[in-house]
Amino acid sequence: MSREQITELVVLSGKGGTGKTSITASFAVLAGKAILADCDVDAADLHLILSPDIREQHRFLCGNQAVIRANDCTACGWCREVCRFGAIACRDANSPYRVDPASCEGCGVCVFRCPAQAIDFPERDSGFWMISDTRCGLLVHAQLAPAAENSGKLVSTVREQAWQLAVDKRRPLIISDGPPGIGCPVIASLSGVSLALVVTEPTVSGLHDLQRVLALARHFSVPSAVCVNRWDINPQQTDRIEAAARAAGADVVGRIRYDRNVTQAQLQGKAVVELDCPAADDIAGVWQQVKQLL
Repeated sequence: MSREQITELVVLSGKGGTGKTSITASFAVLAGKAILADCDVDAADLHLILSPDIREQHRFLCGNQAVIRANDCTACGWCREVCRFGAIACRDANSPYRVDPASCEGCGVCVFRCPAQAIDFPERDSGFWMISDTRCGLLVHAQLAPAAENSGKLVSTVREQAWQLAVDKRRPLIISDGPPGIGCPVIASLSGVSLALVVTEPTVSGLHDLQRVLALARHFSVPSAVCVNRWDINPQQTDRIEAAARAAGADVVGRIRYDRNVTQAQLQGKAVVELDCPAADDIAGVWQQVKQLL
């Protein structure tokens, strides 16, 4: 199967807590054996519902970090003088200097200015990415290390691995759980996809953040669709959101009502559509609309 035969759906939200991951997991169940990707690498949680069995795990190396060799350090203090991030310290005037890995930005100035050449500059271990088996198909997911950066690059790695699996396994659909907001990880999740489904909620902030995501999708010429989760807690605001979505050129693909069974599904480690509940019916309706757009 060629890449031209594969479509990719990414589920986004302007803010956290809108129900994006619950909807993505339900889509994974309804779609059958799609290739799944969790692009929310800063706070991945799709695995909590899909209970993956890890097949492969790979280190994610990105950027560099200064490391002072204590035996070679002459405690001259040059490295601390040139470090603009306050990442270098020592216990006393005669002790070797050390680098705080959480504060080091990997600029390399200290490496080049050290008279004793006592500072190494290895690649930074920034986390890992995995390929796992789930009841809904193969899942590519990742975990960023604490204080690590470059989550956009890790998202790109996850997406590339998902595309490679789709080609190798001849799966015509990739479903990605994207991160919230409009930052670098969202851009890495959004660019080049077939359709972006933006999940929002009927609040003032929900409308504001939705408009920002839709503007980002337009910038990258990505078709977008909108669904309102928990729409019945504020029907008037739901109407405003849907009107704003249409005005921005997005398709409105349905509403999902407030349902306490969604919480029960999460507690049981299940997708919402694996329970018999009103929200499951609503999500199934949204999925039918999304399939037509794909």
